Amino acid sequence: MKAWNLFYKQFITYGGYHSVLDGLLATVEIAVFGLLIGVVIGTLIAVVKVMQKNKLIIKILEKVCDCYVAFFRGTPMVVQLLIGYFVLVPALGISLDGIVVAIIIFGLNSGAYVSEIMRAGIQSVDQGQLEAGRAVGLPYSVAMMKIVIPQSVKNILPTLGNEFIVLIKETSIVSFIAVVDITKAFRSIGDANYEYIVPYLILAAIYLVIVLGITYLIKLLERRLKRNERSA
Repeated sequence: MKAWNLFYKQFITYGGYHSVLDGLLATVEIAVFGLLIGVVIGTLIAVVKVMQKNKLIIKILEKVCDCYVAFFRGTPMVVQLLIGYFVLVPALGISLDGIVVAIIIFGLNSGAYVSEIMRAGIQSVDQGQLEAGRAVGLPYSVAMMKIVIPQSVKNILPTLGNEFIVLIKETSIVSFIAVVDITKAFRSIGDANYEYIVPYLILAAIYLVIVLGITYLIKLLERRLKRNERSA
């Protein structure tokens, strides 16, 4: 009971809920914009990887993409954050807010994983769809963007949802670069009284609710897409 009283006092009386709400907003912003950047980068990489290697520039781009994917999949996210915030930003002589750096790094990291997801999705679409588009005079890039990729997105939607969930949970490391996310906000509440049981239990419950909510929304979207396919 004492633990709950201490938490209530810090959370309500001393306004700890303000930092929690700000932290929740930061968590959502980093995950959402990180995924959007990741989808763009991942799609471009996937297109390069499935293109015919009949030109030198395509072969060079594929090697660059392979190095990119290898780095971001082969190093921990927290190391990438530390390099981005404490090494690259000062080296470039620019000033960026921690949240902006986190969004960029999360987007770059997500792009490496989404590229493989998107490549599998593109390859799951019948090759005849692309050939039909080329046959009516569409350029390769237009046929890919208007015919193949929209169909591949439907196939990989659950996997993209899982990637979003991973990003939501990974945001708990952004405190390494002085960003106050929801995990940091609850840790600060615990630090005030050195009582962490209640804050961390509530934090776990919030993450669980967020993940279950995302999972439910993805299932709704899947069902709607299937209904649209049947009606078409």
